[in-house]
Amino acid sequence: MDLKNYIDSIEDWPQEGINFKDISPILANPEAYSESISGMCNLINHKPEMIAGIDARGFIFASAIAERLNIGMLLLRKGGKLPPPKIDIQYELEYGLDQLEIKEAQTKGTEIILIDDILATGGTMSAACDLCIKAGYTVKQALVFIDLVNVHEEITLSNGIKVESLIQLD
Repeated sequence: MDLKNYIDSIEDWPQEGINFKDISPILANPEAYSESISGMCNLINHKPEMIAGIDARGFIFASAIAERLNIGMLLLRKGGKLPPPKIDIQYELEYGLDQLEIKEAQTKGTEIILIDDILATGGTMSAACDLCIKAGYTVKQALVFIDLVNVHEEITLSNGIKVESLIQLD
């Protein structure tokens, strides 16, 4: 199954110059969604203690991966979504500023894998990695469903890991 056939592109959304990748067709097709989760699980090089999903579409993949691996899930939320106490970070998007927040690690050094749906400029994934480290987690891997390879240079996160992807699109 070619999962690329289940990804729609919407030009100039949410603003002019942005080519939005819509994963709704993947989610509407149980076979395509299951293959997506299996493919991402196959990228994991060692079992972490938790999966960390990035708000909001990263939750879709992270929760299913956590369930398949029989481990817990950590939420990296957009600003203003978590009750205190929490730790936050502000970062730049390709079309503005955003904020992520997280709960502090109950056990320092808890090993996690970051999961998101898409890698564009790398700002969200870089901020997520920095936030998780600041909160006491050890980021072992960073995975995305789609990498927009022509939008960025090779991205290395602050802890030295490279973001891996199941699908690469121009």
